[in-house]
Amino acid sequence: MLAKHFACNPVFENFEDNPYLKNFYADPDKNAFPLELYFMAERYQQQSKLLDKINLFESKIISDYAFFKSLVFANITLKGDELQLYKMLFHIIYPNIKAPDIILYLHKPNDLLLENIKKRGRDYEQDIKSDYLQALNQTYLDFFKQQTKSKVIILDSSNLDFVKKEEDFEKIIDIFSAEYDKKINYL
Repeated sequence: MLAKHFACNPVFENFEDNPYLKNFYADPDKNAFPLELYFMAERYQQQSKLLDKINLFESKIISDYAFFKSLVFANITLKGDELQLYKMLFHIIYPNIKAPDIILYLHKPNDLLLENIKKRGRDYEQDIKSDYLQALNQTYLDFFKQQTKSKVIILDSSNLDFVKKEEDFEKIIDIFSAEYDKKINYL
């Protein structure tokens, strides 16, 4: 919706093709490492192709993820030597990725996230636990505190239904526009 409103190129994460996703939800300890490696490789390939195709000085992009998401999730799902190896690979790749100019984080409390997951209806997600979502939210917030490359906007979206209510979408546009109007390229 933001991409359409601001006439930007949209980029969406391709999670459905990850062959490890369903296995991860069935047995996280066994399948976390290949899942996270696949996501990092997929995100890197998508971002690299994107940057090769467009002129960042003329084109504007809105994405539903940023590359650092790989590290956020790995910090929750991986442990020990696997996490250390993953971090080493991540820090080799990360400098080659352009950081977004703005990160808009639509925060919701766990109970609302769980409701959205139920509504989405993906069978493999139905057993996601509240403590996993809590850890994920906290890891994102901790990452944002250390963020120096991107402007971070954290928006409590608990009471917003920007898909069904035009006025809620307008609130997001108003908050976002102040930063976007500064000739931002990658969001």
